[in-house]
Amino acid sequence: MGLTRHPPAVDARPGTPAPDHGALRSALYECAVMHHRLSPKVHQFQHHIFMLALDLDELGEVSRRVRGFSHNRRNAYEFRDRDHLTLPGYETKPLKENMLAWIVDQGCPLPADPAALRVTLLTLPRVFGHIFNPVSFYFVHEAGTGAPLCAVVQVGNTFGEMKPYLLRDPRPDGSFHLLTPKHFYVSPFSGLELCFDFKLKVPGEHLDIHIDDRDGGRPVLLSALSGRRRPLTTARLWWATLKCPLVTLKVVSLIHWHAFLLWLKRLPWHAKAARAGLQRDVFNRHASLSGKKP
Repeated sequence: MGLTRHPPAVDARPGTPAPDHGALRSALYECAVMHHRLSPKVHQFQHHIFMLALDLDELGEVSRRVRGFSHNRRNAYEFRDRDHLTLPGYETKPLKENMLAWIVDQGCPLPADPAALRVTLLTLPRVFGHIFNPVSFYFVHEAGTGAPLCAVVQVGNTFGEMKPYLLRDPRPDGSFHLLTPKHFYVSPFSGLELCFDFKLKVPGEHLDIHIDDRDGGRPVLLSALSGRRRPLTTARLWWATLKCPLVTLKVVSLIHWHAFLLWLKRLPWHAKAARAGLQRDVFNRHASLSGKKP
C-alpha cells in the first residue's frame, strides 16, 4: 500500500458508468433521527427523513436510471460535488478525488490507485435547488473485497461551514469508533469544549449510527440515526418524496424549531464568534472566524 498526496482520477470519475450494470450499489435509506439532550435541561425528539447512500463511482449510472436525479446538473434531486468537501486546487476535481486526497493528508495510508477503492456517501441531496446537510458519512472500502478501510464524518452547520472527522482502524465487526474534541460550532446551545463520540456501523440492510456530545466522560447529548435500506429506483425515490417532501427544508426548519424550544427552556447560549480559537480545521470558514463582520 502506497501513499499519494494527489490520487489520480483515471477511471475514477463519479460521472463514469459503474462496471456492474445489474443492481445499483447505491441505495436509499428511510431514516429516523433521534436527539436526546440530557444536560443542562432535558429535551428529546425523533423525526423521520430519508437519505441517499451513493457510490461515488456510480453517480452517472444513478443519473441514467433514476428519473428526477442528476449529477452536477439541475433536477428535482441533484448531487453536486461542490456541495461537499473541496480542497484548495481541487475545485474542478470530483468529490471522490477530493476525499481520498484529504484522507491521505491526514496520514492514513490508502492504495495509490483510486480504482482500487470504493467510497459510499450517505447524505442528503439537493432538493429543488436547496441543500443543507447537518452531517454526511463517507465509508471507504477495498473495491475487490469490500473490506472497510476508514470512514469520514462531515459535519455541517447553518453558517455553511463544514468539518470532516476521520475514523481509522475498523473494529473486527467492521464498525468505527472515535472520541475527539469537537472544535466546531454546531449549535448555539452546545459548547466548543465538548467532544464528539462517533460510533458508526457500515450501512447494510440497516443503518446504525450514533453521535454523542460528551463533557469529559459525561454524555450531555445523545444522537442516533437508524434506518432501513431500500433500492434506489425512480419509484422508491418518489414514494419517499410523497412521505417526506422537501426533505432538506424539513431538516433545516426542524433545527430552527428545536432551537426556539431550547431558547424557551433558557439553555445557555454561545455566540458564533465568541471562541473563534476553538473552531479549527473548518472548511468554508464564516466571516466571524476572521474577525470580520458577517
